[in-house]
Amino acid sequence: MIFSASSRRGSRWLGRWLQLIAALGLVCSTPAWAHVGSPDIYADGNAEPYRLFVTVRPPLVIPGVAEIEVRADPASANGSLVSGIEIAPIPLTGEASLHPPVADAMKQSGQDKQFFTGALWIMASGSWQVRFTVNGSQGQGVLSIPVPATSSSTKGMQAGLGILLGGFGLLLVVGVIGIVGAAARDAQLPPGAKAGDAGRKRALIAMGVALVLMVGAVVFGEIWWKGEADAYGKYVYKPLTMQATLAPGQSPSPSSGQPGGQVLKLSIKDPGWLKSRRLDDFVLDHDHLMHLYLLREPGLDLVYHLHPEQIAPGEFQLAMPAVPAGLYQVYADVVHVTGFPETLVARVELPEIAGRPLAGDDAKGTVQALSPLRGLPNACPINPVAGPQFRLPDGFTMSWNNPAKLAAKTPQVFAFTLLDPNGKPPSDMALYMGMVGHAAFVKDDGTVFAHVHPSGTVSMAALMMAAEQNQPQQLKASTMAGMNMTGMAGASHNPNSVGFPYGFPTAGAYRIFVQMKHGQTVETGAFDACADSAHSN
Repeated sequence: MIFSASSRRGSRWLGRWLQLIAALGLVCSTPAWAHVGSPDIYADGNAEPYRLFVTVRPPLVIPGVAEIEVRADPASANGSLVSGIEIAPIPLTGEASLHPPVADAMKQSGQDKQFFTGALWIMASGSWQVRFTVNGSQGQGVLSIPVPATSSSTKGMQAGLGILLGGFGLLLVVGVIGIVGAAARDAQLPPGAKAGDAGRKRALIAMGVALVLMVGAVVFGEIWWKGEADAYGKYVYKPLTMQATLAPGQSPSPSSGQPGGQVLKLSIKDPGWLKSRRLDDFVLDHDHLMHLYLLREPGLDLVYHLHPEQIAPGEFQLAMPAVPAGLYQVYADVVHVTGFPETLVARVELPEIAGRPLAGDDAKGTVQALSPLRGLPNACPINPVAGPQFRLPDGFTMSWNNPAKLAAKTPQVFAFTLLDPNGKPPSDMALYMGMVGHAAFVKDDGTVFAHVHPSGTVSMAALMMAAEQNQPQQLKASTMAGMNMTGMAGASHNPNSVGFPYGFPTAGAYRIFVQMKHGQTVETGAFDACADSAHSN
């Protein structure tokens, strides 16, 4: 681990020379892989027979320490309590995933016996999983949560630390030069004798040579330091870039069968990161290679959840539905075969498009626009969506069951319910892409976007990879709350309520888009929320 090579303040040269001598390293970063601006992982899962609410805060640097919190639900496993949890970091795929390390025990809270904390070292960038082994009165259960790990940026040294190190470096340089001069002047003198002119001249020459050598060491250290920083920079996460352009359609869409019309072309490029990352290894996640959200700015009054088709490595296209004109922010979720998820971001100005009707899993939502009037940064919206209920165009109502103003980074299960025009649970509730619902948490300034499921913020494709390594027959069916990728589409009693584990990453105003399905209709509700600054520990 090394310091950033950028922006040194206060005694820059001497500070760096001392850093070289002391081999002191610090790296800070802001993760930015799956989702945008929302690095922490929140999950609701079953380590049969125990239900766990998990929070993983990935390390800010690789190698680094991931902080982990687990709350066991005492209502699960017939009210039995969890007595202990062990955790181990394991690569999600590859040979190393078959050889887990010795697990560490989590610390049980003295006040709340169902709350556990722990920390694990993550030693390399890429797709990892944290395996939870749970012990209690009902026996042992296992749950694995995927954890994408990267360093995404470096940060310059703090000014105060730079000045301190520079002062020590100056003291060291002066001391070395003084020692060399004293040795050249006095080393050969008898005890008690004083140096003559020749000795003082010899001392000055020696001190001059020492000064030149010390300056040379500092210059060499600067060159070496920059080289090491540049080498480390190759491992700093660089997200895939995406360019969105509108073009005339030339043929019917294979999925929709709609002729011609306007087509949104998405071109993905790799700016260079790990050599193992590819543009042709995306895997299905909820039956689609890409989940794309179009959000009209600045009011966030229109949202589209769409599913482009891959036509070549790094190339996707989408037969456009009817879309009003405006500037749209584009978020596209993909998952690599390694289980590593990424959210691609673009912006596109669209004219009014008289496109195809929505079909399949594509959905749209309209809502009152956020006020263009802004107060202080990270302030709550001036005209939020009224109340915890959202009236849908067909008379149905979606309700936010537990609205509250939360501190940033506070785990919470955001609960929502869908009711028919008579205030009753719809009789034809259906799963939407295999789940009770989907949600998108979007900060009003565009700095945060998170596509969340009832199982949490993790990618479902990665979650299935992790589950298969534990107890496939048991976990494929029941690992995550609300998850059902296969076999349940025809269930007659799907619930009309859903919860999404999440925590706002930063203070400010957020809009939450929630999608649930009944019959063949995908309903999209919208709710405004506000987060306070994170509580200090």
